[in-house]
Amino acid sequence: MPLPKRLLDGYASFRSGRYASEAARYERLGQGSQKPSMMIIACCDSRAAPETIFDAGPGEIFVVRNVANLVPPYMPDGGHHATSAALEFAVLALSVKHVVVMGHGRCGGIHAAVQDADPLTHTDFIGSWMRGIKDVARYVTHDHSESEELFERRIERASVEHSLANMRTFPWIRMRENAGQLSIHGAWFDISLGELHAYDETAKAWSAIDGN
Repeated sequence: MPLPKRLLDGYASFRSGRYASEAARYERLGQGSQKPSMMIIACCDSRAAPETIFDAGPGEIFVVRNVANLVPPYMPDGGHHATSAALEFAVLALSVKHVVVMGHGRCGGIHAAVQDADPLTHTDFIGSWMRGIKDVARYVTHDHSESEELFERRIERASVEHSLANMRTFPWIRMRENAGQLSIHGAWFDISLGELHAYDETAKAWSAIDGN
């Protein structure tokens, strides 16, 4: 089965555009190992691609994407923990200096968890993955004068904060952060406005970043 035409057209554009202008860079990256200084944990959502938001070139950021940009707690139980494996590789093998958890507006995973949506299948992989968010949502007071969108936005941000706390349950993350070798950050992207917000852990506050 051939690839969809949209992908083939995009590849042709890449070959004649970006690759042609950065061929030497791609050759250098292909012959050596990757050395990104940053890792970004983002959502699978097609509207919030980190490489686009941060205008990143090949080799600059190590990205892992999952439903609702979650970081689970440290669980060395032999299970299949894709995000934890990516964290382990980025921090211990690549020695990244920064890890960013980036949420976004109108997150379908957060919405499904908050609305207690019906499972898509009997296995309910999404429900199992999002279970921790329901616990987070219980601590976010719902002001009934606000819209559902604003309420879910606060949960989206609280989820990022929760993931930062979960990240610190990994012993080697705590060790590197305490040694000043690693910084962890929270961010949230407003898709409609193209606006990035950052979390200040000291002030426990979110603020928009001036992108000008």
